[in-house]
Amino acid sequence: MVGHIMENSFFTDRTEIELRAFFLGKRLNMKAIEQSQRITSGPFVMRAGANGVAVLFRYGVAVLMGLNPIEETTFLNTLQDFIIDPYSEPEVEESAIRVDPNQAEGVENDYIRLKTWDIAQLQMVADIFAKSAVLSFYEERMADTFDRIDLVAAELQTGKISGRRTRDLLRHIGMTLSIQRKMVGQVEIDEKPEILWENPELERLFLRLEDEYELSERHEALKQKLDLVYKTAETMLGLQSNKRTLHVEWYIVILIVIEIIITLGEKFLHW
Repeated sequence: MVGHIMENSFFTDRTEIELRAFFLGKRLNMKAIEQSQRITSGPFVMRAGANGVAVLFRYGVAVLMGLNPIEETTFLNTLQDFIIDPYSEPEVEESAIRVDPNQAEGVENDYIRLKTWDIAQLQMVADIFAKSAVLSFYEERMADTFDRIDLVAAELQTGKISGRRTRDLLRHIGMTLSIQRKMVGQVEIDEKPEILWENPELERLFLRLEDEYELSERHEALKQKLDLVYKTAETMLGLQSNKRTLHVEWYIVILIVIEIIITLGEKFLHW
């Protein structure tokens, strides 16, 4: 599945490569993949295609660099056995990387500009791009959830809350908690990539890329939306609970009234 490279140089005969991130599933079984040889880890880098590179992340993302469409399809097929809970429609983000030793590093138009094909830089770019793909995936999920919240709000205005809507919200509570756990415990959007600890000189490039892809801002916006979904679901469940309590109270009142009527009826009969 992978080959071994004795040097940390890539794409020496090229000035531009394609870059694509695929959010494939909930997790990649890295232990199984790591049984094969690798170029380097932290994040995991391996050869892909004839002259390309793949950077893999445990939280389910594969970032492919320098592969043509056929090589991409072939490589992704080889990963299928290592994807845990694959998504039926993986999130895909794409860009390009250009190398120009005479230009400042950063993002321009629709491509990322670097000075060299350094492996540490490629790992860092892949880390940023992978996190952006995860955010895009959950942003789309949240957009669908907010459409459902509009329906909930409409029901609240009429004073009628259906049991089906409550069940939907329970599922969304589960989804919300799952997303929060994924973002905090696995993807670690707020954390700097490990590669920076060994290569502090990449800090400036990292900050430029993070700012360009608005990782912090998008993560904060997603957290606020998750919180709103959770609170909406909590409110709905509270109203449902109050509704059931009110029904019980009415049942008790009706029973008391019936008992009074029966008692009075018995007294009238005795008179």
